[in-house]
Amino acid sequence: MTESITDLIEKRFAEPVPAGTSRQADGATALILRHRSRRHFKPEPVADGLLRMLFACALSAPQKSDLQQVSIIHLRTAGSGEIARLIPSMPWIAEAPVFLLFCGDGRRIRRICDLRGKPFAHDPLDSFMNAAVDAALAMQNFITAAEAEGLGCCPISAVREIADDIVRIAALPDRVFPLAGLCVGYPSDDPAISVRLPMALTVHVDRYDDSGLEAAIDDYDRRRGERNPLNPLKQRAKDRFGTTDSYGWSEDKTRQVSEPERLGFGDLIGRSFGIRF
Repeated sequence: MTESITDLIEKRFAEPVPAGTSRQADGATALILRHRSRRHFKPEPVADGLLRMLFACALSAPQKSDLQQVSIIHLRTAGSGEIARLIPSMPWIAEAPVFLLFCGDGRRIRRICDLRGKPFAHDPLDSFMNAAVDAALAMQNFITAAEAEGLGCCPISAVREIADDIVRIAALPDRVFPLAGLCVGYPSDDPAISVRLPMALTVHVDRYDDSGLEAAIDDYDRRRGERNPLNPLKQRAKDRFGTTDSYGWSEDKTRQVSEPERLGFGDLIGRSFGIRF
């Protein structure tokens, strides 16, 4: 039986989705709906010509006011190995044939202002946000293009846990900051599609409304647990919260965010952009 776009949407949310289309699952829409992060790679290298094409795709993403505040660091030599050692919980960093840093770049436009004798007067926080969004859009373009070429990718937000080390490893100057790393290579795994929160919680009409949150999360935990079960032996923060037989997505994520994380990243951005948090 031919898979349809509606079939892929229902797989993504693990529930019937009334809106959609019954057309055959192909093209960019199907590629995006089938997305999965890949954490295991074949040793096969990625050709330089293919990478250059993917960089071109990344840099074709929308950019705020055409300011183009993104830089990509391709760590080809020892840098990615050092990052892998600093983040031992993610061995796929060392395994990936290609490791990239997608950076927000608020430095370049300021240098150009100096060259042209103009002041830079934008709000510092908005300037940071613009560069962060530019980098995120570029990374998503790269991922989509890479998957179309048969590659797999895994974003690594954990580089922000070691932000000062990343600055040193990649020689990042002020106002250039790591948004995320990206593992790239030909995948050797085929993980399940990750079930997302219901669109009833994440898509709003006219005004924000989360009045149905409690029931929706209970139902989501149940449906996600059927498709993407968590390992009961890997419950987070057992010393603080103990263990439970009903360890679902919401229990896992609330335990995750109960721990302080990446506090040094805010310091880096504050120093670099002159922002007070």
